[in-house]
Parts: sequence; C-alpha cells; structure tokens
Amino acid sequence: MHDEVRTTARIPTALHARWAAHAKRERRSLNADLIYLLEGILGIPAVDAESPGDDSATPAPLRGKPDSSPA
Repeated sequence: MHDEVRTTARIPTALHARWAAHAKRERRSLNADLIYLLEGILGIPAVDAESPGDDSATPAPLRGKPDSSPA
C-alpha cells in the first residue's frame, strides 16, 4: 500500500479548465492526470505493470477504434 497526502490548491479558473480538458482528452481523472504530469516534470519513472501495488497514472493502451461502440 502506498502512502498518500491529501492537499488543496487554489488554481486559476482558466488553468483548471485547460487541465480538465487535457485530462478528458487523455481519458484520465484530474487526480490521475496531475500525478502523471508531476511524474513527467519531476522525472519520476512510472511504476511498471509488474510491480505490486501498481497505481501509476499512465493510461492503459486502448483497444479497437476510438470511435467504435459496443454492438
């Protein structure tokens, strides 16, 4: 189990909107996107799928066409 720290940040409305749009495009929650972005900025390698407790914010590859719908 990983330790977590909860925090609150004040973010300008325009920046939050851009961040939310980015997270949506990448199909990540805001929390997962923030972790992903911080890991990239700080040069922290993502946890690989073989590691126990894998909770990396890196999204799994998509299967099929992005616009395909269930039959």
